[in-house]
Amino acid sequence: MVLYMANQEFKHIVRIANTDLDGNRKIADAMRKIKGVSFSFSNMVCNFVGVDKNKKTGTLLDSEIKRIDEAVNSPKKFGAPSWMLNRRKDYDTGEDIHLLASDLAFVKDNDIKMMKKIKSYKGMRHARGLTVRGQRTRSNFRRNKGKVTGVQKKKAKAGRV
Repeated sequence: MVLYMANQEFKHIVRIANTDLDGNRKIADAMRKIKGVSFSFSNMVCNFVGVDKNKKTGTLLDSEIKRIDEAVNSPKKFGAPSWMLNRRKDYDTGEDIHLLASDLAFVKDNDIKMMKKIKSYKGMRHARGLTVRGQRTRSNFRRNKGKVTGVQKKKAKAGRV
């Protein structure tokens, strides 16, 4: 074990897709810290690149790190199916793309602004701060902009004891 570590230096922090990953974790688990990379996406990237997903991130070679970074940033070049990407049929370009980190948050905000602008049902629900995906609101989601709206009880009649 000592000879193995002497030949190759251990990296405590590995940078992939502008995100610092812990070198002590398995590569498949460590990649999940990148916003926009899920469990299945990280497994797919490891299979495309040919890296064992149980290998520690700190023991990866520089060439392996470079290939993983390329696969995460442009998975279509490695043959990723369109259903694995997180942005299918982009509104502006019509292409299937995969977004990461700040790009993902930026595009999500733009989508919500567009829905509000065209006054779609989902846009109006976003604007009012209500649930968008069909959840019931009678017993849950009672917090409205910091205020808690409790159950409205009927006042007791003054004539009864």
